[in-house]
Amino acid sequence: MFKSVQTALLGATLLGAALSSPAHAETKINALFMAQAAYSEADVRAMTEAFTKANPDVTVNLEFVPYEGLHDKTVLAQGSGGGYDVVLFDVIWPAEYATNKVLTDVTDKITPEMKSGVLPGAWTTVEYDSKRYGMPWILDTKYLFYNKEILEKAGIKNPPKTWAELTEQAKTIKDKGLLATPIAWSWSQAEAAICDYTTLVSAYGGSFLKDGKPVFQTGGGLDALNYMVDSYKSGLTNPNSKEFLEEDVRRVFQNGEAAFALNWTYMYNMANDPKDSKVAGKVGVVPAPGVEGKSTVSAVNGSMGLGITSTSKHPDEAWKYIAFMTSQATQNQYAKLSLPIWASSYDDPAVSKNQEELIAAAKVSLAAMYPRPTTPKYQELSTGLQQAIQEALLGRAAPEDALKTAVENSGL
Repeated sequence: MFKSVQTALLGATLLGAALSSPAHAETKINALFMAQAAYSEADVRAMTEAFTKANPDVTVNLEFVPYEGLHDKTVLAQGSGGGYDVVLFDVIWPAEYATNKVLTDVTDKITPEMKSGVLPGAWTTVEYDSKRYGMPWILDTKYLFYNKEILEKAGIKNPPKTWAELTEQAKTIKDKGLLATPIAWSWSQAEAAICDYTTLVSAYGGSFLKDGKPVFQTGGGLDALNYMVDSYKSGLTNPNSKEFLEEDVRRVFQNGEAAFALNWTYMYNMANDPKDSKVAGKVGVVPAPGVEGKSTVSAVNGSMGLGITSTSKHPDEAWKYIAFMTSQATQNQYAKLSLPIWASSYDDPAVSKNQEELIAAAKVSLAAMYPRPTTPKYQELSTGLQQAIQEALLGRAAPEDALKTAVENSGL
């Protein structure tokens, strides 16, 4: 009897202790993403919900900003000594983020399975000075999208293989009265314009830097800007392209107002969705063209990674979240808006289903991705180039003069 009372009292004491202290010490982490292109906000929220379901002791607070605000938001939060644990970062920022200790070196966290399973080119997204500062997440480049119906009406049998041929085909479409301005680009004074410019620089065999010094003002870099200005002045390019970001290009294309458009992977399935698009079922996609005698295709590295900030108080939970978000299972599930970083995913029928044309283009384009300049001073260089492109498009400066000014303002 005494023993049973003693046992009951002990049980009550243990129960009281259990009720007075939480079952799990919940950890809250903050993550910063972009509300633009690639995965949608709804997709990121769904992925995160799946993570927290599998890891109930971790809560993830999500914040979304336009791409244009991503860099400054990350850096300013860092300066205030806190803010985010996990941040999305562009392929152009590891040099700056590593140099200024914005991101944590995670080289030793990357498993052998990650090393061997991820496409080799994807690792360049997160690398600087032989170290890795996160996991690649969005593997992307710009493709040439075309409206199959418009090309057919114009009597054009195949999409262009060179940029010169693109101009000829656009002229045919315009001359036949099918569209007044057949080409749409994202040439707003923003990073979007640099991505289009880089695609053309790669086509013309140009370079940005040589021995750390700018060389884009000559050769292929100058040829690329001349092509942009000629296309704009010819009337073949939508005049509003100088104000367009990628989402503007998508809307114009899926309204049937462009025969050709340069854009990221995500546009393929969105423009093929009959609920929102007037051109569903008529969307063609191929690698961006080349230049005769210089290249067969062109592509910019527009990939992005997920990294842990150096101020994070929960680096282990942050890494667990990154590993989940970049895992093959998660990426395969959401492969309609951004193609996986995992090599074997491209042989998975579930990934390629209904986007075989895109996968075929990706196999060529992803292997040809050309980098924007790798420098800790990238932001200053990009800002100067954006301004140079605008000045040249608007006829305020000749392309060679605009690029020379960009060099002078680059600080390199």
